[in-house]
Amino acid sequence: MIEIENVSKEYKKGIKAINKMNLKVNNGEIFGFLGPNGAGKTTTIKMITGILNIDEGRILIDGKDIEKEPIEAKKKFGYVPDNPEMFLKLSGIEYLNFIADIYEVNEKQREEKIENLSKKFEIEEALNNKIESYSHGMKQKVIIIGALLHSPNNLIIDEPMTGLDPKSTFELKKIIKESAKSGKSIFFSTHILDVAEKLCDRIGIINKGKLIFIGTIEEMKKELKENKSLEELFMEITENDKKNN
Repeated sequence: MIEIENVSKEYKKGIKAINKMNLKVNNGEIFGFLGPNGAGKTTTIKMITGILNIDEGRILIDGKDIEKEPIEAKKKFGYVPDNPEMFLKLSGIEYLNFIADIYEVNEKQREEKIENLSKKFEIEEALNNKIESYSHGMKQKVIIIGALLHSPNNLIIDEPMTGLDPKSTFELKKIIKESAKSGKSIFFSTHILDVAEKLCDRIGIINKGKLIFIGTIEEMKKELKENKSLEELFMEITENDKKNN
């Protein structure tokens, strides 16, 4: 479970990038986090993962405060960032073993996980090559495998499907659904609204640092009195917010 309680973040004095956000992602839930460019999605994710400090409020991961108990909190999630440019001088297998060491995954478990996931994402033959030689999609696959190695209770994923081939996209969606069914929470930020519509149990829309909608797509349709696609509903909600501010 991920709990965001009254969280704010300022980059410039008096200008809040995130403004008093309250949000809970429940166990067994796929939560879609949507918004225009610059709305505050990545800032929110960087605070959840402890990359950015929180100015006000607190964030709990399975009850562990990300600022007061950072190590314990970080053990509770797997993170897929929007940019996979990490540890480029390592080979794929070196990176995955490094991640497994950090999360204290034993040798038998890591071997089974790496073998299973690398086959699913069709990258097993490239694991001995340096990450700097990989395409964007291959880097993304290695980052995703690394995030799944310790079987985290929570998955925090930021634009995970960018650069993935159709089969890998299918496998990732399948893993996300299976993780939620097993009781894990999924915080999923994406611009691909068709995927969010089919995959997510609830949606949160952020604009200019404020959550302007939280709920199911059916609740969104009732609120707007429109039986439209998520893409059309998203455009209407963000346009209405723009007019009202």
